[in-house]
Amino acid sequence: MAYADRDVGGSRIVAIVMVAVILAVTGYAFVTGLAYQYVKKVQEDLNTFEVAPPPPPPPDVPPPPPPPDNSPVPPPPTTVVVQQPIVKTPSPAPQIRTSDIIPDFQPPAPPAPPAPPAPPAPPAPPKVAKAVSPRGNPSNWVSNDDYPSAAIRAGDSGTVGFTLSINADGRVTDCRITSSSGSSLLDNTACKLLQRRARFHPAEDPNGNKIPSSWSSRFRWDLPD
Repeated sequence: MAYADRDVGGSRIVAIVMVAVILAVTGYAFVTGLAYQYVKKVQEDLNTFEVAPPPPPPPDVPPPPPPPDNSPVPPPPTTVVVQQPIVKTPSPAPQIRTSDIIPDFQPPAPPAPPAPPAPPAPPAPPKVAKAVSPRGNPSNWVSNDDYPSAAIRAGDSGTVGFTLSINADGRVTDCRITSSSGSSLLDNTACKLLQRRARFHPAEDPNGNKIPSSWSSRFRWDLPD
């Protein structure tokens, strides 16, 4: 029984090996035949391949004609350069020390000169015991008969206020206009006539001495008809 089992197992192995050999031989023959047929097919294709001649070169294309001479040439583009503003940074002011200006040692200031003496007070005006008075009629000193012709043509008129300075002899030494008539010609004419024509009794002090004084009045210039 054991021997029979061993014989059957050995036969089975031999059968398997023979089948494997047969399959290998069959496969090799199949593969070799297919390879031969493929090589033969490729050889036939190479023998029947015809090389086509290269295509002819393209005809020469003439270059485009140059542009006419009178064609306007566009100007080159203008480049605008914007300059950045220059900002100056102010430099700090130098620091000045007090010791650089004022020396450490200060000489004493010279003494101030003495103040000049005050001018003497003007003498008090003399006391008037008798006031100045005109000699004759003051209306005769200046009248409309003395009207300047230029003032008549200009149509000037008005009242002149004046003050006369009178010396100890009773004569007029100065004439001052205190209010103008509005016409310098009428004002100057009145003063000139008063200085030439006016006469006064001089003023006197309490001792009866003749003293200078002043006299004020007004005169009206009326245009003659």
